[in-house]
This record gives sequence, structure tokens and C-alpha cells, in this order.
Amino acid sequence: MSDSAREVRIERPEGLRVVPSEPTPPGPREVVVEVVRSGICGSDREVFTGGRPPEFVRYPVVPGHEWSGRVVAVGAEVDEGLNGRLVVGEGFRGCGVCSACRRGDNNLCADQYDETGFTSPGAWATYLTLPARLLHVLPDDADARSAAALEPAACAAAATLKLAAVPGERVAVVGGGSLGLLATQLIASTSPAELTLVEPNEARAEIAEACGAGRVCSPEEAKSRFAGYDAVVEAAGASGTADLATRLARPGGRVVLTGVAAADSGPPDPAHLVLSQITVHTVFGAPSRAWGHAVSSFTSGALDPALIITRELDLSEAERALRELGDDRGRDVKTLLRP
Repeated sequence: MSDSAREVRIERPEGLRVVPSEPTPPGPREVVVEVVRSGICGSDREVFTGGRPPEFVRYPVVPGHEWSGRVVAVGAEVDEGLNGRLVVGEGFRGCGVCSACRRGDNNLCADQYDETGFTSPGAWATYLTLPARLLHVLPDDADARSAAALEPAACAAAATLKLAAVPGERVAVVGGGSLGLLATQLIASTSPAELTLVEPNEARAEIAEACGAGRVCSPEEAKSRFAGYDAVVEAAGASGTADLATRLARPGGRVVLTGVAAADSGPPDPAHLVLSQITVHTVFGAPSRAWGHAVSSFTSGALDPALIITRELDLSEAERALRELGDDRGRDVKTLLRP
């Protein structure tokens, strides 16, 4: 293993350092992965700024829940054949025995909240040690750079599985960030009659079209299409976007909310939801079944996360990347770190 291993450590809000590190030896049923690429998410910025709810972070922490890498060591009771394999890994470390885990909602584990990069060490590091049961093995010739964005793709998959779009439906996605663009790709594979992306940043129109959007419009323009869609995914988490998503849905339509907006951003109108008989689902992270869907879509070629990757930085530039994440960077969508 490398003598120059390093990791990003956030000791406390606004307290970030890049420090030398040693890989944690794998225990029973664990593996060590050499990270190829790791992604940056808005929730990582919350860890850095102190904006993440205290029950969902444990300082000090090594961030990084989006990643790809190769297995370099395995612990006892782990198949030796995993050595050298290209993998990605689920973030939620559920207990596996509570009622939520047993029904497949391991992202809602009733025993504890434990997630890579938030309460357990993450992948903004040269090496990552984690339970082998969390791994998804990829083909040896898969694009490791693209695979680093499979975690947000799994979250998008969780949303699209709940949306359950069928061929010929009119579908809208509100928000052209990582989740919205990945959801657009997955929905495009269902052959919708119409697929609209609602995004105020015109610079992202080209990426949106590459992801399968047939039409890109601003939130203001979208208001002319109220009640015009069979199904809508909200993936922005901005003020008013949840209400916009529910108003875009036709009576009897379906909406999936994935964005976490501020408490004072204004909820959907309950009277409108009832009178229009709209079905609303919500998504928090990605359970194992959504990971399976994202990985199979990736390996089959139906999903290409590389389309949303617009910038790469060295691990030493993590703080700069976090500070810039809140800025309007035009076409930029997903930034990766090179450990």
C-alpha cells in the first residue's frame, strides 16, 4: 500500500485538514479499498459548514460517501476473489435485523443511523475500510471515474422506482443538479412521451439534453404547464420547488420529493394535494434495491454518470471545492476528487 496515503479530516465545522493516514486493517467481513475517485455532494458541504443536523454527523469525520475504488485487502470470512476488483459501496450501515432493514428499507434502520462519510470514515482518502456486504462489484473494464457518481445515481434510482413511470407518460424533473440529471437519464430509459427538465440555469441545458431531456425550461416557464404531467420528480430542494412539483402533476398524478428544503421554504398546499388526489412519495438516500437498479443500469449502458461529471480536483483542494459548491458555477454539476 502507498506510503503517501492521506485523508481529508473535518475536525469540526470550518475545521478541515488534509493529513497523512494509514489504512485501517480489515476486520472480519471487512475489506480495504484503494479509492480511485470520490465525489462531492451538498451534504458534504453541510458537514463542513456545520449545517447538517447533529444526529446525522459525528465529528471528527473523514467525508466521502460517493466513490469508486479497487479492493486491496480482505479480512477474515471475505472471499479472496474480491482482491483487485473494481467496486462501489452503499453508504448506509444498517443493523440488518430491525423491521426496517428486514423489509428492505436499510436506509431507515431503526437501530441506528450510521453512514459512510458522516458517522463512519469516508472516501476522501487514499484508502477506505468498510463492510464487504456493502460492496457492489463492477465489470473489470467499467469506467471507474464514471462509477464514482453511482451513489447519487442510486438516490435517483430510489426516486424513479417510487415514481414507477411507464412508457408513454408525460414526466417532469424539477432541478438540474446531480440527482435531477441522473433521474432524467433513468426516466428517459422508460420511453416517456414527454420528458421535461425544469432548471433555472440555462448553462445546463446541453447536459440535460445529453441526459435525455426533450425539453428544458425555467420554473417560470413551467407554470404554463401546471397539471400537465403524469409524474414528477422534485430534485432541487430549493424554496418553492416541492410546491411547484405538485402543481405540475395532473389530478391523480404522482410526485416524488427528494430535495431537503429549509423549513420555512413553504410546503405544498394540502388542499391542492387532496382535491387533486396527488400521490406524494419521499426519498431519503438509497436502500439496497435502489443501488441494485443503479448498478445494473450502469453496467447495461442505460445510465452514464460520466455525463454529469464536469470537474476534477486533487484531494488537497477539497476545502476550495466545498467553498465553491455554494456558488453559481454555471455548467458545473459534479466535482470529483482524486485521492
